Amino acid sequence: MVSEDPNQQDHDGTPSQTSALQEHPNLSVHPSVSIHPSVSIHPSVSAHPSVSAHPSVSAHPSVSIHPSVSVYPSSSAHPSTLAQPSGLIQPSSSGPEDLSVIKVSRRRWAVVLVFSCYSMCNAFQWIQYGAINNIFMHFYGVSAFAIDWLSMCYMVTYIPLLLPVAWLLEKFGLRTIALTGSALNSLGAWVKLGSLQPHLFPVTMLGQVICSVAQVFILGMPSRIASVWFGANEVSTACSIAVFGNQLGIAIGFLVPPVLVPNIKDQDKLAYHISIMFYIIAGVATLLFILVIIVFKEKPKHPPSRAQSLSYALASTDASYLSSIIRFFKNLNFVLLVITYGLNAGAFYALSTLLTRMVISHYPGEEVNAGRIGLTIVLAGMLGAVISGIWLDRTKTYKETTLVVYIMTLVGMVVYTSTLNLGHLWVVFITAGAMGFFMTGYLPLGFEFAVELTYPESEGMSSGLLNVSAQVFGIIFTISQGQIIDNYGTTPGNIFLCVFLTLGAVLTAFIKADLRRQDANKETPETKPQEGEEEEDRKSNKDPTTVQEEHF
Repeated sequence: MVSEDPNQQDHDGTPSQTSALQEHPNLSVHPSVSIHPSVSIHPSVSAHPSVSAHPSVSAHPSVSIHPSVSVYPSSSAHPSTLAQPSGLIQPSSSGPEDLSVIKVSRRRWAVVLVFSCYSMCNAFQWIQYGAINNIFMHFYGVSAFAIDWLSMCYMVTYIPLLLPVAWLLEKFGLRTIALTGSALNSLGAWVKLGSLQPHLFPVTMLGQVICSVAQVFILGMPSRIASVWFGANEVSTACSIAVFGNQLGIAIGFLVPPVLVPNIKDQDKLAYHISIMFYIIAGVATLLFILVIIVFKEKPKHPPSRAQSLSYALASTDASYLSSIIRFFKNLNFVLLVITYGLNAGAFYALSTLLTRMVISHYPGEEVNAGRIGLTIVLAGMLGAVISGIWLDRTKTYKETTLVVYIMTLVGMVVYTSTLNLGHLWVVFITAGAMGFFMTGYLPLGFEFAVELTYPESEGMSSGLLNVSAQVFGIIFTISQGQIIDNYGTTPGNIFLCVFLTLGAVLTAFIKADLRRQDANKETPETKPQEGEEEEDRKSNKDPTTVQEEHF
C-alpha cells in the first residue's frame, strides 16, 4: 500500500476526504475506497491469501492499519483485483478522474443555477399562450381548444420521446443533453418570431413543438444533476432548486404576457406587442444557451457522495436498457409513486392551462388578475418546494412528507373550488396560494422519493417515467376538465380534479419507504474515531463543501 498525502487538494482548493476499506468475500474492492495514512495494523489482522499486491507496490514503514479497523478473516478481495501503484483500484473510464476521494465541487451551484434558468425559459414558453388564451384566439382566429393544444403539445411530445432521450442521457451524459435542450429551446423561440401574422398560426405551433421537444431534454434532469454534483446532505435541496426554475418560469408566464400583450382589437398593434414578448424570450433563450456552453460540465472530478461513487462502480455500459426498464416496473412502490405523481402533476397542468378561462368566467375582464393568481399559485409552490427539499435533507422522512403534502394538496383544492365563485378575488388569491404551496411543492418530493426507491438505477429514467405519467394525466385532465367547464361550469370541473387527488392520496399511503440511496450513504457504527480523527471530523463538519469521511 502507498500512503496518500492528507493535505492533497484539487483544482478548487478544497481538502480531499478519503474512505476506509471494508472487504467482503463476494464484492470487489470499491474504487472509491482507500486506506487512511494515519491508521496502524491490528495484530489480529492477516491478509487473505487470494489478495496479491502489484510488484511495484511496497508497504511504507509509516503506513499501517488502524487498531480499530479489522479485516474479517473471511474477507478477500476479488480475484481479478490487483492493487495499483497508487495503492488504489483504478476507476473505470466512465467515472470521474479519481473515485478515491469523496468531495463536492464549487462549480455545482453554477451548474444547477444555469440549468434552473434555461428550464425557467422553457416553462415560460409553455404557459405564455394559455395565460392570455382569449387574446391569441382573437389574433389567430382559432378556437380555445386550438390554443389549449399549444400547451398540450408539451405533454404529447414528451411521451414518445422519453425513452430515446433517457438513453441519450445514459450514453452521452449531462452536458450533451443540456446543450441539446437549451439549443432547441432557443431555436423554438426564434421560430415563433415568424408567426406575427394572423394567418401564421401553424408557424407558432411549429415553434411551440420545437420547444416541447426541448422540454424532454429538461424535465428529467433535476434529480440527475442533484445526484451527480451534490453531497448526500444537499441532494434534495439541489433538486428543489432545479425544479424551482421550472416553477418560476410558469410563474413569470402567468405574470408577464398579460402585461406585455394587452387585450386590444387592432391586429397590427396586437402583432407589435406579441413581437416584443417573442423577441425578449428569444434573446434570453440565446443568452442561456451560451451560458450552458461555458458553465455546464459533464461531472465533477470527484464523486460527491458514497452513493454516487458506488453508482459509478456499479455502472455497466453493457447493461441491458430494456432490463433496467423492466426492473423499474417490477418495483411496486415505484409504480405506485408513478401513478400518484401523475395524478398530482396532471391536475396542476390542467389547472394551469385552464386557469384564465376559469377566472374570467367568474370575473370578466380580469385577465391580468388571472395571471396574478397563477403567479401566486406557482410562487407559493416554489416556497413549498424549497422548504420540503431542506426538510428532506434534514429528516429523510420521504414517505411521511410526501403523504402529508399530498393530503394538504387535496384540502387546498377543495377550499379553492368552494371559494372561486364567491365574487371576492382577494379570497381566491389566498386559497389558490395555499393550494399551490402544496400542489407544486410536491413535484421535487416525487423526484427525490423516486430516486430513493429505485437506487442505483438511472435518475434520469426514474424522473422521466414520473414525467410521462404527469403528461398522460395532464392531457386527460386538461381535455376532460375543459369539456366539463364548457358544458357544466367551473365547479364540476374542479370537483373532477378533487376526486382524482383523493385517489392519489390513498395510493400514496400504500407506498413503503424503501430508502435505498440513504442505506448506501449510511455510516456503519461499528467503530469510533480516535481523538485526532474526531477533531478532523469536527473540522470537516464545519466546511460545507466537503463530505464527511466514512469509517468502517
